[in-house]
Amino acid sequence: MKKEIIADGVDAVPGVLSQAIEANGLVFVSGQIHITPDGEVLGGSVEEKISQIMKNASTILAAAELTLDHVVKATVFVTDLAQMPELNQCYPTYFTAPFPAREAVCVKALPLGATIEISFVAAR
Repeated sequence: MKKEIIADGVDAVPGVLSQAIEANGLVFVSGQIHITPDGEVLGGSVEEKISQIMKNASTILAAAELTLDHVVKATVFVTDLAQMPELNQCYPTYFTAPFPAREAVCVKALPLGATIEISFVAAR
């Protein structure tokens, strides 16, 4: 059985995807880009982009009564691997050890011209 998680304050594409789905004690958060609640895709540093992504993910997880501390897996998509050193500096500050399993994938493009997208899996 699956349950849709819906959070206010996070830009979403209704009818195309769910912000998150809960199934069997796991919450699968759809890929989050550095977009503000009013629909603005942030430019700026990797740190600023990661901050917005984590705000979005935290808001969605809160709707499921979870936090970033519940994340067990993250998949990072970047359009340029040159972003990885800065990403690797700020990303771990959002988690406590043991850190979630993670992979990074370089892609040609992301939605709305974003340069970073992260999807999450959290466990109850």
